[in-house]
Parts: sequence; structure tokens; C-alpha cells
Amino acid sequence: MKKIFLYRFLVLLVLSSVLGCTTPYQYQTNGFEDAIVIEATITNEYKHQEIKLSRTYKLEEKTPTFETKATVFITDDLGTKYDFQETKDLYVSSDQFQASPDRQYQLHVRTSNGRSYVSTTEKLPQQTQINSLESKAVTKNGELGVEITVNSADPTNKSRYYRYEYEETYRVVAPKWYYQKAVPVLFTPGTKPRGKVVFEDRTSEARICYLSQKSNELILTNTNQLSEDRVINFPVRFISSKDPIIRSRYSILVKQYVQSLAAHTFFETLKEISNNGSILSQTQPGFFYGNINPVDNPGEKVIGYFEVSSYSEKRLFFNFIDVLPGQFIPKYQYDCPAPIPVADKDSYIYKYCFDEPPCQGDVILNLLASGLRTYFPDESGDYILYPIECGDCTSFSSNIKPLFWID
Repeated sequence: MKKIFLYRFLVLLVLSSVLGCTTPYQYQTNGFEDAIVIEATITNEYKHQEIKLSRTYKLEEKTPTFETKATVFITDDLGTKYDFQETKDLYVSSDQFQASPDRQYQLHVRTSNGRSYVSTTEKLPQQTQINSLESKAVTKNGELGVEITVNSADPTNKSRYYRYEYEETYRVVAPKWYYQKAVPVLFTPGTKPRGKVVFEDRTSEARICYLSQKSNELILTNTNQLSEDRVINFPVRFISSKDPIIRSRYSILVKQYVQSLAAHTFFETLKEISNNGSILSQTQPGFFYGNINPVDNPGEKVIGYFEVSSYSEKRLFFNFIDVLPGQFIPKYQYDCPAPIPVADKDSYIYKYCFDEPPCQGDVILNLLASGLRTYFPDESGDYILYPIECGDCTSFSSNIKPLFWID
């Protein structure tokens, strides 16, 4: 279950109980209702399974509160118990395990205040693999970009309901990287000049980095209207041709979850509420229940769903020029002009000397010491100081190449 949708839903839940009209300025939090939020999906992937517990939160609060010191475990119909241990912001199974198609599973939660919750029993749906991923140039709503589609098929016609997530990773190449780093050295206070700049060869990678991010939307489809249980060229991601994440090399890991009808219905409702998330909307959603219920307090509201899904994944790589040949490469994530417009030269080009103006040695020392600027050579002998992101990609990404990465 994606956090952004659940949290939008929680905000809407609060709004639905306290707003008497559609004007957001009349919002008050005195009608706020605290409730537990349970995000739990286990799969047939052999791993440490994860469960998240949190609380609903008010609009003025930025993030939910992680529910700590809870007892969390899953049981199956043979009496096997799978314990979960609290980590930083998740409950992780003590041992690796995978859901089996011939077992039924039930989630149990007991919070630190003594309240208990239990889910209905759930079974693993049909196991279906992703057959292929494809990337192709398409124009959507008048915008050229790359669409990534998934293909899957179940010859038994039992899967039918699918949910997708993705993790994307892309290579970042700093356009104004220089093999040497300009380091400010300050002299004893009162000395003139007050310092100097020395150049040191870089000892760590700062030109090529990698950034990763996860999907933050519910991506659902079903094959009920088809004669065969086939997912054909279903779009999971569209990336504008102007988006810098594809300016070099890009990779996406698509994750497929086969769902039960009940789980799919829950997520569809959640998606509908999220898509209608404007507080100006005339349609204010009410509370809807998942498959997790309170044990001791029948009237208590519980938000969330315990899902058992069969899992499949596949990874795809592409370069911009391979999918969009002949198109302009997207701009870098940060503004690193070259050549520098005349009107902007004073913001980038500085004279390295310490006498009377136009010398700017002290300014150079201060900018380099701040860590916000990076040096790039200029034919005139002046210093070009770009924003640090232009010459050192580690300022916003990682220089560690992922193990799965293929150049």
C-alpha cells in the first residue's frame, strides 16, 4: 500500500468529519479522530516480510506517528507463528519466509496500550510472472515521452487482479565536474590576504552518481473484461522527454502483485478517494473498512488492509538516445549554464586576486568555504563558481553504483 495514498485518505477522513462546507479556511481539528493505520502485504517472495503501523494525523501535522512497542505476528492454519520485530519505522519478520499457496494467513497486532487487532484469513492468489517490460516513445496529452509497459499472462485465468509498483534508478553525470577540487585555506586572522585557494586532485567519484525513487501512486488493472487473463502493454510509467531523470541512463524495476478480489476492491476504493482528494470537492468520502478488525472495541475504526499477494518483478534499462533518437537531451537537474549569459556573469565568474576591486578573492574564499559552490576553470584565468550540484553529484545523490546496474 503506497503511503501517499493512505495519507491523503487520512487527511480526507479528517476533513469529512469536520468540514461543514467546501471552504478550506473553515477547517478545525476539534473533530479529529485518532485511529491506527496498518499497512501489511506479504508475498511468496522468500524474504524478511514487512508491516507498518502508524496513527492518523491532523492536517497541520506533516508526517504520521510510527506506532512503537507493538506485538506483531502472523499465523497460518497449521499453527505456525511468524514473529515481527520493531525496527526504525517498520516491523520486520524475525526470519525470512514466503507465503505458500496451500496455507491461510492471519495478521495479529497488539499495541502498547493493550488494544488488539486481527485480520480475516487470507490465501495466496495464483502465481503469475511478468513476461516482459517495454519502453517506447509515445505522445500523451500533447507531450512526447517514454512509456513503460508491462506484459503478463495467466493461462489458468485465475489471477485477474493486478497491482503494480516500481523503483526507478537513473545515472547522474555532473556537467561541470573538474578533476581537481578548489579548497580554501584561511590564514591567521588579520593576515592580508586572508587566505588562498589550493587545488587538490579528487580522491572520490563526484562526476557520476545514481539516484533512486519509488512510485507513489496506486497502479491497478484487471482482466475481467477480456476473454483471456492477459495484461497487454499496460502502462505503469510515463516520463516526459524533458524530464532529467532520463537524460543519461535509466532503469526501472517493476513489481507485480496478484491480488484477491477483496484486496483489489479495497485498493480501487482507496485510489478513487485519493484521486478525488481536492478539499474543494463536493464529494466528501466517509470511512470504509478493510479486513482488519478490533478485538476488544467493536466500534473502533481501523484503517488498512492485510494482503497476501503473489509477486513477480522484472527490470528494464534504456538510454535516452536509444528510445528518443534525434530529440534534445533534457536539461540537467540544476541550472549550470554554458556559455554563461552576459547578464549572469557576475553570479558565476570571479577574479582571483586580493587587491582593490575588481579583485574578488575574499568572495571566492567565502563561496568555496560555504560548500555551496564548486570550481570550474575558465580560459581567461578567472574562476567560474557553479552551484555545487553542477560539479559534484554527491551533493544530492550517491556515487555508489548499485549492484544491479548494467552500463
